[in-house]
Amino acid sequence: MTKENLIPAIEFCSLHEIELSFINSLHEFGLIDIVTKRHTAFLRTEELPKLEQFLLFKKELNVNLEGIDIIIKLLKRVQEVQKDMSIIKNRFQLHEKP
Repeated sequence: MTKENLIPAIEFCSLHEIELSFINSLHEFGLIDIVTKRHTAFLRTEELPKLEQFLLFKKELNVNLEGIDIIIKLLKRVQEVQKDMSIIKNRFQLHEKP
């Protein structure tokens, strides 16, 4: 992992006007990964869209960490069901063709 793929967590927090404790809590819930180098917490740039989604849940919808965790699990489950439905639909269409 190169430094270009990491941003200091404190910079993200400052930019979004949130406490570092929110980032740490998301990490404790297993929702994000934190990379620590020389006693500094960094975030992977790939995780930024996910983090911004969590911030939307927190700030705009006033959802707590437990709620965010549940929402993410439900969204993943919906994606799995949609994928399964797509596979079933494709198989069904194959069998219906004359």
